[in-house]
Amino acid sequence: DGHGCTISMASASMMSDAIIGKTINEAVALAEDFSSLVQGETVDEEPLGDAALLAGVQKFPARIKCATLAWKALERAVENEKA
Repeated sequence: DGHGCTISMASASMMSDAIIGKTINEAVALAEDFSSLVQGETVDEEPLGDAALLAGVQKFPARIKCATLAWKALERAVENEKA
């Protein structure tokens, strides 16, 4: 359960759908790909599912943080679990 702007909430929902059934390493790899995608880099969009639709956020730098918030939280959670 969380609160945020429309972009962050949509991205979190799309992330949840994309990582279902994935291993932790696969989920982290998706997070890295998503971060690259919204920063304008070329990645394989298919594994990201609907989250790839947020690629256009790259045109709005102030919104990149909104789109990547949940994905960065996933990465941090995994890092903290390993520590």
